[in-house]
Amino acid sequence: MTDTTAILQATRLGRTVQVHDQALPLLQDIHLTVHAGETLAVVGRSGSGKSTLLALLAGLDQFDHGDVQLFGQSLAGLDEDGRARLRAGRVGFVFQNFQLLPTLSALENVRLPLELAGDREADARARDMLQQVGLAERIEHMPAQLSGGEQQRVALARAFVIRPQLLFADEPTGNLDAHTGEQISDLLFDLNQRFGTTLVLITHDEELARRCQRRLTLAGGRQLAEAMESSTT
Repeated sequence: MTDTTAILQATRLGRTVQVHDQALPLLQDIHLTVHAGETLAVVGRSGSGKSTLLALLAGLDQFDHGDVQLFGQSLAGLDEDGRARLRAGRVGFVFQNFQLLPTLSALENVRLPLELAGDREADARARDMLQQVGLAERIEHMPAQLSGGEQQRVALARAFVIRPQLLFADEPTGNLDAHTGEQISDLLFDLNQRFGTTLVLITHDEELARRCQRRLTLAGGRQLAEAMESSTT
């Protein structure tokens, strides 16, 4: 369910890099608004600027043009620490390559963001979250001892354990086979609906994109017309 609260806005957003003394635009004139509870798919071919857009919207990278408003606050005036503080406890991430800490167990990976926030119930909450993603019997396993699908389940548990208002997912099924990817997709949307999280999903998978309420298509760093999906999850 969505409401009228704009949780994320981008206005005339752009990013340019210097390559051999020439300016190369990665993104140009991006406009979008995402309301609380919405699911938005950002689609486009490889090199279209999808991951660059995610990094700018999440404050992981800095833009050159325009502005991003996250939770009603402009990112333009914030340094790296300020952007991190704004995200803390409110923004979750799921990446294609899982980005689990290899020296920590599944339980320790999920518990970490809670411990950093000083949550006294971090252990119990992390165990409960791992049970919700079907890994109750694997909590002491290290990432290298887990399959790709299991590692992504740990990553989903880590993202959702903080009960984020906003989740960025960058090609969450990109490193998985079709069957495992479908299972992870189902789990992602189930958790997202269960916790009422706003979802911005970066994907080249049309089936996955169709599960979102809206889509933004990028081509050559520019956006094409947004579309509403006929069926949502």
